[in-house]
Amino acid sequence: MIKSMTGYGRGEAVGSGQQVTVEVKAVNHRYSEVVVRIPRTYMSLEEAIKKQFQKGVSRGRVDVFVNIEQLGEVNGKVKVDKNLALQYYQSLKELAEELSLPSDFSVHQFINLPEVITLTEEEEDLEALSELASKAAQKALDSLLSMRINEGTVLYEDLLNRIELIKDLTEKIKERAPLLVGEYRQKLQERLKEYLDQIPVDEQRVAIEVALFADRVSITEELVRLWSHLEQFEKALNLKEPVGRKLDFIIQEMNREVNTIGSKANDLEISRHVVNFKSELEKIREQVQNVE
Repeated sequence: MIKSMTGYGRGEAVGSGQQVTVEVKAVNHRYSEVVVRIPRTYMSLEEAIKKQFQKGVSRGRVDVFVNIEQLGEVNGKVKVDKNLALQYYQSLKELAEELSLPSDFSVHQFINLPEVITLTEEEEDLEALSELASKAAQKALDSLLSMRINEGTVLYEDLLNRIELIKDLTEKIKERAPLLVGEYRQKLQERLKEYLDQIPVDEQRVAIEVALFADRVSITEELVRLWSHLEQFEKALNLKEPVGRKLDFIIQEMNREVNTIGSKANDLEISRHVVNFKSELEKIREQVQNVE
């Protein structure tokens, strides 16, 4: 069953004091393109997430948005640089003596001195975070694929209905085509009688002219190929693998055949069917642009 290229998905995973949220949006694209947007701090997780979506989506542009949120308090450690504090103390003491100022210092005064006291956060467990991100990404991917399958079902029904309309038009063209030669023979004989009046009509010459006309307007081969393309299109709709490009190619071939039919037949009724055929074919082409 075919799948649509458009869709949206969302997934969350919580653990180790963190919550990972992954949102994904997919739109039409000629090829497969996955773009992951993730906070710079966690860029190391980008490639794994990208590959995860590339395995599930074979065609279309997929934008993946990853958000990582800390839950609760962040554990950290206070670090005191005693050597640096001592250097500050010695320098300040020498400055006080040189300026004849009191050199009474308290510990509190060292708190605001640069880099004497620093707070360092505990290192994150990137392996655990990677697992969380993978779970959230898979949920988002499953949600996206579900939506693409549902939209694909709607596309499938619409395409089948339009193919049936085209089949009906093809049958009408097929029924009309054999009548062209007989009508041409009759018109040719009527014109000859009108212009030649009393002169007998050369039936052999008429037969040659009609044969040439029949060869010129014959659309049998085009109709055979056209019907074959229609059958291929229906079969492709039921394949499990992505068929968007294949369907697009078949449509191009059908369009080529029906254009040839229109130019060769030189008949008002067939021309009307060809116009309707091309109108439906264009609607099918637009829908196929959404197929993976």
